[in-house]
Amino acid sequence: MATRSAPASILIVLVAAFVATAAGCAREKEQTLNRLQHEKSPYLLQHADNPVDWYPWGEEAFQAAKEQDKPIFLSIGYATCHWCHVMEHESFEDPQVARLMNQTFINIKVDREERPDIDGLYMTTALLLTGRGGWPLTIIMGPDQRPFFAATYIPKDSSYGRPGMLELIPKIAEAWNTRREDVESSSESILKALRSASETRADGPPLEESILRQAYEELSQQFDEENGGFGSAPKFPSAHNLLFLLRYWRRSGEQRAVQMVEKTLAEMRRGGVFDHVGYGFHRYATDERWRVPHFEKMLYDQAMLALAYTETYQATKEQFYADTAGEILTYVLGICAPRREGSPLRRMRTARERRASSTPGATRNSPRFSVRRSCPSWSGCTTFKREATTGKRPRASRPERTSCSCAPTSPAPRSCPKACAPSSWSSGQSGFGP
Repeated sequence: MATRSAPASILIVLVAAFVATAAGCAREKEQTLNRLQHEKSPYLLQHADNPVDWYPWGEEAFQAAKEQDKPIFLSIGYATCHWCHVMEHESFEDPQVARLMNQTFINIKVDREERPDIDGLYMTTALLLTGRGGWPLTIIMGPDQRPFFAATYIPKDSSYGRPGMLELIPKIAEAWNTRREDVESSSESILKALRSASETRADGPPLEESILRQAYEELSQQFDEENGGFGSAPKFPSAHNLLFLLRYWRRSGEQRAVQMVEKTLAEMRRGGVFDHVGYGFHRYATDERWRVPHFEKMLYDQAMLALAYTETYQATKEQFYADTAGEILTYVLGICAPRREGSPLRRMRTARERRASSTPGATRNSPRFSVRRSCPSWSGCTTFKREATTGKRPRASRPERTSCSCAPTSPAPRSCPKACAPSSWSSGQSGFGP
């Protein structure tokens, strides 16, 4: 009897041990979650298990900063921000950095999509102090919410002349504890500058021709003559600058204004910042030649660039710009509509292919290019005449190898035209072959 009950007793002990262990793990996990666990924002919830003792924006955090006499580390970001995730992985999940942050600061996390008012205020501060903005936005301020330091992404370790979190936090702590008057004086100067900037925007002088001319000349000085765009890497599309230049050209007749717009839009469309497969523009290029994109697409960029390409088409009548505007809108509509017959994407491509048949010699890089490829699908053809000398599919960059034909099956697939004339390929087209 005792022998038969032994396995049952062992099983009961094992189950009890498992339940106790699971309960202990659950209590431990609950203890490691910070105050963000009670928030509704997906971005804030992503940081709920960080070892950083995050507070949400609110009176509790400000009161803690006053009682503990600590500065506030304010971090603003959003759920799809690439560098926000990089900084979280490098610093906010790192025990060493988290320990320094918890010892030195009261740490607050804000979702810019949930609180655009807070983001707007402190982004203005960052632009005023550093001349640059972006996310994650990092602000160091006193318990009275007066900022004295601003930055965007900060690496864990110092590199390329940029101080890292492990170097920066002790320096801020030293300044806060030993040079408080200097810190408060800096905060007061920043606050006065913010007030002055706000008053200037509200009560500034009337917009005169001289101000428009000054804006044009500053953009002209920053213009990249070789690659288009303004400034150096990283290079942003800055559609608002292009729209201003188009209006300035219309108003003054200054040809260089519209030439800068055309150069920029053409280089962007040909470069990697444009998605040549799925359409739409990425947020910026990491190099000055628009080749390497930052793989993030923003809806507001698509809206502004669609306007820029449309208005440039209206100004120049070059079909290239209208086609690109159509591609941008096709991408946006395609997010909400499935890719089926009658969808915006299918209608767009069908219209482009129809125009291609009446546009001999159109190339991908010419303003008149209006189709991705003249024979859009090789897989639907039963035969394909290869070059006898190479056995390779003809490439457009080699005109002597451009004889091709598609023999349709029965019934003919929609994607395979009856014939591909050599004239529909040109030396300017490239990248369609193997």
